[in-house]
Amino acid sequence: MAEENKEMEEKIAELQMIEQNLQQLLSQKQSIQVQQIETENALEELKKQTTKEVYKIVGQILINSDKKEVEKDLNSKKEIFLLKIKNIEKQEEKLREKAKEIQKEVLEKMNKK
Repeated sequence: MAEENKEMEEKIAELQMIEQNLQQLLSQKQSIQVQQIETENALEELKKQTTKEVYKIVGQILINSDKKEVEKDLNSKKEIFLLKIKNIEKQEEKLREKAKEIQKEVLEKMNKK
């Protein structure tokens, strides 16, 4: 009986850890999504430019840059952000599945009592 209670406590602690991990992943995902949106907005503004030269921010200064190079850099960043988001979503899915399994185990053991 004491061993069962200890096992239940461990499962509940594991569920709490999963929930914390999910919260961290959601926070990371939101941060990346904001960066992705900013990048997409920058690409839209870049398309409106009629000149071949534009300025980009590097650190705290503006640098005169080639429009096509800036567009290439922004598209690359956008792709990286999309890959990161997909990776986080896969991690989220795995954690949610694990949480469901543990919840099911805990509920089954509680119903047996």
